[in-house]
Amino acid sequence: MNTITDFMKRNYKILLVVVCLSATLFAFKINASKEEDPDKDKLLLELLTFVIQKGHYNPAAIDDTFSKGIYKDYIQALDPSKRFFLQSDIDEFSKYETELDDELLNKDLTFFNLTYDRLMKRMEESKKIYKSVLSQPFDYNVDENFNTDYEKAPYSKDEKELADKWRKQIKLSTLSSLTDRLKIQENKSKGIVEQEDKAASDLLKQGEKLKVDIINPDKEKSNKTADTSKPKTFAELEKETRGSALKSLDEYFGFMKDLDRNDWFSVYINSITARFDPHTSYFAPEEKERFDVSISGKLEGIGARLQKKNDFTEISELISGGPAWRGKQLEAGDLVMKVAQGNDEAVDVVGMRLDDVVKKIKGPKGTEVRLTVKKVDGTIKIISIIRDIVEIEETYAKSSIVNKNGLKYGVIYLPKFYIDFENKDGRDAGKDIAKEVERLKSAGVNGIVLDVRDDGGGSLSTVVDIAGLFIEQGPIVQIKSAGRKKEVLFDKDKKIEWDGPLVIMVNSFSASASEILAAAIQDYKRGIIIGSKQTYGKGTVQNVIDLNQFVRNSAVGDLGAVKTTTQKFYRINGGSTQLEGVSSDIVMPDRYAYLKMGERDVDNAMPWDKIDPADYTVWNKNANFNQAIANSKKRISQSSQFQLIEENAKWIDSRSEDNNYSLNIDKFKTAQNEIEEKAKKYKPLADYKNTLKFTSLPYEVDEVNKDVVLKEKRDRWHEALSKDIYVEEALNVLDDLQLKSIVKKSLPAKLKKDKLAKS
Repeated sequence: MNTITDFMKRNYKILLVVVCLSATLFAFKINASKEEDPDKDKLLLELLTFVIQKGHYNPAAIDDTFSKGIYKDYIQALDPSKRFFLQSDIDEFSKYETELDDELLNKDLTFFNLTYDRLMKRMEESKKIYKSVLSQPFDYNVDENFNTDYEKAPYSKDEKELADKWRKQIKLSTLSSLTDRLKIQENKSKGIVEQEDKAASDLLKQGEKLKVDIINPDKEKSNKTADTSKPKTFAELEKETRGSALKSLDEYFGFMKDLDRNDWFSVYINSITARFDPHTSYFAPEEKERFDVSISGKLEGIGARLQKKNDFTEISELISGGPAWRGKQLEAGDLVMKVAQGNDEAVDVVGMRLDDVVKKIKGPKGTEVRLTVKKVDGTIKIISIIRDIVEIEETYAKSSIVNKNGLKYGVIYLPKFYIDFENKDGRDAGKDIAKEVERLKSAGVNGIVLDVRDDGGGSLSTVVDIAGLFIEQGPIVQIKSAGRKKEVLFDKDKKIEWDGPLVIMVNSFSASASEILAAAIQDYKRGIIIGSKQTYGKGTVQNVIDLNQFVRNSAVGDLGAVKTTTQKFYRINGGSTQLEGVSSDIVMPDRYAYLKMGERDVDNAMPWDKIDPADYTVWNKNANFNQAIANSKKRISQSSQFQLIEENAKWIDSRSEDNNYSLNIDKFKTAQNEIEEKAKKYKPLADYKNTLKFTSLPYEVDEVNKDVVLKEKRDRWHEALSKDIYVEEALNVLDDLQLKSIVKKSLPAKLKKDKLAKS
């Protein structure tokens, strides 16, 4: 399987031959248990290193620099908040900082075993610390501070200092919750029904979330209805916040307890693979399965999302259209107590790892699973469900229609370039977008907006198909493998599915396949790219290789897979999208414009380069192309809403640098009130709403009427579109793109010349 394309099959076969010739290297005798299997771990290290070095586009040298990178990434992954390890631990670990390359080549697990054992020990000690901290009230009158810049913070020099760090971390979390509760109660005492200023709150939390909510924040929701009960005392509220913090930490450590040695070994392995480049990674068996589901958009099971709740497994959501949803017996909030396969005896799953519970509930289409669940009302019920193919609807493309100035436009949202590699007749983004375009044409739209914001990519073959819908024929993308000539992928179908006005929406999180599509449309000048200053900047192709087929000894068990970078892709103009991404024709202010989140901000990203351009012909039917861009830029520069977004972006950036918090309640309140007052300035961003009405296409109206869950999802999406100033401006651009053709069709012949001269 390939995350981007199946064009690596030739290279893949070469790799297979090399590995098979070296199969004797991997014929280990496996006797250890599943929980701790050093022989399997050594085999995995050797196999991964060999496969990546032979298959990677530009493999890094395994030397001391490589070793330092592993060390830094791994230690940070184990303890990102520096709340487990002591400085003495780090001093001991640091002796291996330049030795990990040698350990890797020698299949030596000394460093991993040392850090794993120490982490388990420190976690057990930390459980005692937080329980002790939360056993007594905090004194919020003490004048002390806590800095949440963990990257710059030192490790604690001893247990006493570590305990004090935990105390301050927890105190900051409870202080934040306590001030919220006090504010709510104060409003109630004034007869004000609590209705949190969500707009200002959301804007504030953008800059505060990862800093204040440092240890699984108090998740309790505010009471949104009038409360006539007796106001609680400060002591009662303070006790409540500690109780909530204790519950959150118990749940967090319960989750950590579910992780076994294999899970932590995967963390270590991924610290190794990441040094080749940010997109080379190891998939443990469960992760590989989740990846397959994410790229195909479907699974076989009951169609329910599960989450851990202390020792229980809770149904968090039913997937619309799935067998559990159709059965109408299982509900969100139900707790799964036992699982049985068909007529087999039920197995108690209380206290079981979430992944293991999921394995028992999932299964092939047509098979039966019986769940013993505790309902929300406390009753116990046995529910039989026949498993089926479950399509994760949120993965798939969807479209909407909007009327504007007497014209009709279509908006297509593509969350991912999905494909089912195992089934050529299965759903894929290329076929689905073609279907949506055809539906929009049938509905009589005058222009199309294709929204790939936040689309992280997927299958390259679907990109070629989608781009081909909008051009007659020609190259779409160029691909280069190490030591090989470039390969050009073409749209060879002369049919143009849509030749009208086209706008592609992107943002900083549009990556990989999204960038190829945007680049191709931009190079052809087929449509206008509108959005963030530039896209993410991922210009590489990854191939997913199943490791199991390289091992002769089946006793090893499932080894998982490796996703490694095998190629780079280039625009048809010759430039790479790596690091630089795709620059928008029309740049719109973006709240996250100043934050470092792209490929260019990763230390081990592959470099930008260019190759010879492909032979292509620029689209010549966009008569108003440059004027549409100029008109949009003028509107944006004069828009008070876009100006406010720009100010907000700068404010969010400034807030990200402010990491010091007072733990004195009066000072904390004062600081938070000042921030909230400033945040109110940006409230109009959340309150913004245009006058446009978005609706489903005719075919979907029937489906929505039969499916209340789908109706709710579509209503939420349409409401979001009506509040989206970026979509509104994209529609304005469609207006400008087709102005001349509309004028030609609608004006009397005598007036056309004068009107066109002014437009």
